Amino acid sequence: MSSTVLITGATGGIGRALSRQLQAQGLRVAAVGRDASRLADVEAHARIAADTTTPEGAEQALAACQDMLGETPALLAHCVGSTLIAPLHRTKTEAYREVMRVNLDSAFFMLQAWIAALKGAPGAAVLASSVVARIGVANHEAIAAAKGGLEALVRSTAATYATQGLRINAVAPGMTETPLTANMLKMPAMREGAARQYPLGGIQSAEQVADVMAFLLGDGAARLTGQVLAVDGGFTTVRPLVR
Repeated sequence: MSSTVLITGATGGIGRALSRQLQAQGLRVAAVGRDASRLADVEAHARIAADTTTPEGAEQALAACQDMLGETPALLAHCVGSTLIAPLHRTKTEAYREVMRVNLDSAFFMLQAWIAALKGAPGAAVLASSVVARIGVANHEAIAAAKGGLEALVRSTAATYATQGLRINAVAPGMTETPLTANMLKMPAMREGAARQYPLGGIQSAEQVADVMAFLLGDGAARLTGQVLAVDGGFTTVRPLVR
């Protein structure tokens, strides 16, 4: 298997953390993002500006990786994502379609292009879902639908390509300290309220999510495929002891 990993959404908090971790492990990282200027300070061996919400953009990202690093990446970390906090009756059609485009379309097209580029070779992919796809959270209908679709995509793709030696998994993070959540967490009362929802307490870091993603790409997860690991301090599975 090659030592090259393609990280999409590499300008986000989790993508940046994962890039640092995988480089420290000796992997060559191709970082993909839509904005070339934001990619400039991402730690990577190759920086690729591409919009992976389209099939053409996904194919472009893989072709650029091949040109710049000399091989098709056997490892894929798809970290592209956005969020929308709004109840169903206040969700505009345009906003809904944008959430689906960024979160679900990008996952579908990126997996499709990556599998085609591998031409039957083995590999491993990890995608980013969310706890809101695993448990009902008020005012998250659109993003829950998008990430729920992503999780179904992971399971079906894992089933289809297991005989090729492909492993396809996902993580479902809870509230994580990233630029995407900065506005939600900037007020102390909001931060404290969010932290109390998690049995293990506190707000997790992007590095903690990246730890699990790196594990799923590595040899230690060789028998894991079609799985979605909740990285959420117990939010979706246990309830804290009320004192």
